[in-house]
Amino acid sequence: MSLLRQPILVLSRSEQIKKAVTAWPATASVVAGYVPGETTEDAVQAAAALVGSGLSVTLDFLGEDTRDVAQADACVAAYVDLLGQLSVLGLARQAEVSVKLSAVGQALPRDGQQVALEHARTICRAARNAGTTVTLDMEDHTTTDATLEILQELRKDFPETGAVLQAALHRTESDCRALAHEGSRVRLCKGAYLEPEQVAHQSRHEIDKAYVRCLKILLAGQGYPMIATHDPRMVQIGGSLASRYGRTQGTYEFQMLYGVRTGEQRRLAEAGETVRVYVPYGAQWYGYLMRRLAERPGNVSLFLRSLISGK
Repeated sequence: MSLLRQPILVLSRSEQIKKAVTAWPATASVVAGYVPGETTEDAVQAAAALVGSGLSVTLDFLGEDTRDVAQADACVAAYVDLLGQLSVLGLARQAEVSVKLSAVGQALPRDGQQVALEHARTICRAARNAGTTVTLDMEDHTTTDATLEILQELRKDFPETGAVLQAALHRTESDCRALAHEGSRVRLCKGAYLEPEQVAHQSRHEIDKAYVRCLKILLAGQGYPMIATHDPRMVQIGGSLASRYGRTQGTYEFQMLYGVRTGEQRRLAEAGETVRVYVPYGAQWYGYLMRRLAERPGNVSLFLRSLISGK
């Protein structure tokens, strides 16, 4: 693990640091490189530009660890509004949505699991009506089982609902085997949360090896793997494994974050690969941005210089 990754992830949970960073006027210009805006209109505009350049999109209305029912309801309403606009503008075939269950009520102190399930159903229904799909984002390891339980329930009525698995967790190879069946959409990422060694690999080398093992399981299976990585080596390995397992372009896809390796996104798309860009939007961008910095610690110095210089 990078020497910087752990302290950055610790800071992502600090309310004091959050208040200082979000209040600094210079922060806005830096955040814009990773988050296109706070409104539905900002998100739709970003999606339209990406789709127009030959890329696909998944949109995430930022929010997590919601402890207020009204806030969870507002998050659901934001997704329904977004999906309606994507449909009206003809973007739904190339643009889906990603949902964190803790943003729609899973973390509520009472009946959180049931609230999150019903809210997720509402979003899935709106997505189907719009002609697109939902992917359930995965959060820290304490919610993995609960998230997979909701996924199982949703897939009874909405089998197109996508899953996310994190290769850093020891359990993920087993989860990949369980989800590598026909019709199952699975995004494989390395994992952006600070996890204890009892449940997760700690070194970059071990996480990389686990990622490749998981990727082999998914590509050898009957589902639809979504290869979420910016690592040039993992992109190359992903393409090679797809060929080894007889995968044709369009039976899997690559996924990358908005504002990260945009040239590589275009290169892959121009080579005929399906490339989906993860586009977050909304006011609650702090935790998301800090996890992105933790994944790419080289960005920290750029971020700090930008804050100091105001550019």
